[in-house]
Amino acid sequence: QVQLVESGGGLVQSGGSLRLSCEVSGSIFSASAVAWFRQTPGKQRELVAGIRVSGIQNYVESVKGRFAISRDNAKNTVYLQMNSLKFEDTAVYYCNARPDRLMVPWDTGFGFWGRGTQVTVSS
Repeated sequence: QVQLVESGGGLVQSGGSLRLSCEVSGSIFSASAVAWFRQTPGKQRELVAGIRVSGIQNYVESVKGRFAISRDNAKNTVYLQMNSLKFEDTAVYYCNARPDRLMVPWDTGFGFWGRGTQVTVSS
């Protein structure tokens, strides 16, 4: 059974940092591209960053230079380091895993999902 468990969310002041973790259980991690999405009330879920098995990364323009996604294959975990946080980064952050070989477009909501972790940035 595949499970994605996010952690690391919380309340932080503007300009601060947080590191989110997504642990992927089951046997799929080594073959999965993993992405972080976020969602605020009344808005569609949007892609934040993704990382493929090869390590190739993709970021939404608004977080480039501030966020960094990485993966630890030994721990079946993907991280999202978030620096210089802004009020508009406030959202529930979700982890998503999909088969890397399918090369599904990053902004497609395909695959397995975690339950989310809340990130709140105070202005």
